[in-house]
Amino acid sequence: MAITIRNTSSMSLLNILNQHAKAQATTFMQLTTGKRINSGKDDPAGLIALSGINAELRAVESSLINNQRTDSMLTVADQAFGELANLLGNIQTLVQSSASDANLTNSEIAANQAQIDDALAAIDRIVSTTNFNGKRLLDGSFAIQTTGVSNTTVQNLRVFSRSQVTSDTVLNINRVASAQTAQAVFAGLGSAATTRTSGSTQVVIAGALGTANLTIVSAQTQAQVITIINAAKDQTGVSAMVGATNIQLSSTTYGRDAFVSVTVLSGGIVNDSYGTATNDADLTNDISAISKTEGVDANITINGQTVGSDGLDVTYSANGLSLAFTLAESFGSGNVQSTTGSFTVKAAGGATFQLGTTSRTRATIGLDSLATYNLGGGNGTAKLSELQSGGSVELRTNVAGALDSVRSAISQLASNRGRIGGFQKFQVGSAIKSLQAAQTGLTDAAIAIGDTDFAMATADLNRQQILMQAGIMLLGVANQQAAQILSLLR
Repeated sequence: MAITIRNTSSMSLLNILNQHAKAQATTFMQLTTGKRINSGKDDPAGLIALSGINAELRAVESSLINNQRTDSMLTVADQAFGELANLLGNIQTLVQSSASDANLTNSEIAANQAQIDDALAAIDRIVSTTNFNGKRLLDGSFAIQTTGVSNTTVQNLRVFSRSQVTSDTVLNINRVASAQTAQAVFAGLGSAATTRTSGSTQVVIAGALGTANLTIVSAQTQAQVITIINAAKDQTGVSAMVGATNIQLSSTTYGRDAFVSVTVLSGGIVNDSYGTATNDADLTNDISAISKTEGVDANITINGQTVGSDGLDVTYSANGLSLAFTLAESFGSGNVQSTTGSFTVKAAGGATFQLGTTSRTRATIGLDSLATYNLGGGNGTAKLSELQSGGSVELRTNVAGALDSVRSAISQLASNRGRIGGFQKFQVGSAIKSLQAAQTGLTDAAIAIGDTDFAMATADLNRQQILMQAGIMLLGVANQQAAQILSLLR
């Protein structure tokens, strides 16, 4: 190696020491901040990836908070549903206990009616006061809007959810086949006074509501037998009416769930001898066993699609739209000539929730009013509010109608609660789980890219310190060369 005045070794060592100093400063920054990337020059590609991950992570965390709040809101609604269900159960108990009016005094029935009035008032109070974050949940504030609904075609309409399309949806209803009640001929008892029962008859009449064991004594006319059967219709769901030359049995509701059956335990003779033991030759007039006969559900299409029906009750679900309604009895049973109708579901109203991180993950559900004027009314029954004193189905005037109404209200409430619960469990619950998994994954990715590995950084710092010490020592050796050159000149 040549000996010169310029000490290039010192210059090289100084450059190396400066590089080590910069690396050491970077490592100090990483250890101090806990971040591996503190500026764009630290890792340009990593910074770009980390920025995208952090943006997605913030969106996930925000959506997770939204869904957790949604879950809390729906839990409040569910608890209110539960209390409403308890009140309806109490009302049903009171109505059923009042059905046996033979062993109840008028004052006892009046006391039961007073309790029902209080329960109805409690239902309306809960509906009007249940709220979350200042927003009422059950009074219809979150109902999905509709127009063009005609009570002569559609009643008791409930829209459970709608899609996120911005245009309204027109639903065209077509009645392909009418709903029917279950029908059967009970006996050939005509309206003539000469046609009467002969001997004692014991029969069991069964319907959708239950069974009744009836005793028909000898010499009963058509009108008297009809009265006996109708006295038990709130127990059986089967009513009797005058036929042309007989007694016609009919279920009180429509559809396949409605049925009529008759079992003759003893007797059953009908003749024209004023109830004497002498039988006529026409056995077809007698009261005979009737196998189970069922009603028929309405056959309905909506926008050309066959939909599910239960008697007059119709459910429809397609393209994000889910709803249910009851056909007006005259329309659904075919007592009107028109077979078509329509209404429109507006692209407005409802409770809209953001389930994910994009606009495509929004969902809108409808929370219709659960006030007593809006509960019940399914399959031709009265609204729940009609159970109050002075209503069309109060205990003193129409116990059977009251029982049908409260059962319809219970079914409607259970349907609404089940749908809200299903949305909470399968939509909101699954969204929370998915977002939590995404949050964990994105956090791990962000840590791997952007956070300091303290073990590695500490090891790297020790290495840099050793290199710095070695460089400083070698710089001293290199500087001694210049001193040696000067000593030659002495």
